[in-house]
Amino acid sequence: MLPNALSLPFMQRALAAGVVVGVLASYYGVFVVQRRLSFLGVGLSHAAFGGVALGLLLGLNPLWTALPFTVVVALGITAITHRSTVSGDTAIGVFFAASIAVGVVLLTFKQSYTADAFAYLFGSILAVRPADLWVLGGIALLSGGTVPLWGRWAYATFDRDLARADGVPVDRDDYVLSVFLAVTIVAAVKVVGIVLAASFFVIPAAAARLLAHTFPRMTVVSVLLGGMTAVGGLLGSYAFDLPSGAAIILVQAAAFGIAVVVGGRL
Repeated sequence: MLPNALSLPFMQRALAAGVVVGVLASYYGVFVVQRRLSFLGVGLSHAAFGGVALGLLLGLNPLWTALPFTVVVALGITAITHRSTVSGDTAIGVFFAASIAVGVVLLTFKQSYTADAFAYLFGSILAVRPADLWVLGGIALLSGGTVPLWGRWAYATFDRDLARADGVPVDRDDYVLSVFLAVTIVAAVKVVGIVLAASFFVIPAAAARLLAHTFPRMTVVSVLLGGMTAVGGLLGSYAFDLPSGAAIILVQAAAFGIAVVVGGRL
């Protein structure tokens, strides 16, 4: 059954998309987990709902409107956190709620788009088109350009004050990281939907944290888990006729459970 699945063009596209998004989200996820920003992933994924609703209202590809919308929200959260006494989780909560409210209001103008919005809430990885793969490939190439920043991001993750004292542009790097988190979140929305997108950033990285004792190893393990669980979940969904996005997340959760047992610590 599975060999036949691999010969199907839509499954090939779905696997490619799942691996790319799984790898990217897991790469950035180590910073999300280590900085204790898991709520940021949830906030940005739900913020994308406002952009999706705008695209549906205007008759445009929702992902094209969700991308700038989510980037603006990410930058707004970062700016408020840096320039005011408002804590990060509070800023995320405000933007999270406001974005959802904007999406609900926009959808009321044309209720016929409710079904389309539902599809984006829970993802449609099996409906990935060749054009979507080109977009994901572009995001992957852009993300590859941030590899030289990994060391600075890691430095600031563990000691922001010392990194700033050493001349690392910590605040500027935070903005760059926020933008790439937002872009990757939007890509994940296509694969697993708004509701589950944040899981791609949190679960593989959390499992990797249990299995690896250094940050570089944690990054490598997280990326491997992100790609492997995407493939495993997608093939499992085909074999057992399950929703693809949910199956991927369940495989990730199983990997985390194994990591808890093997790693021996939470």
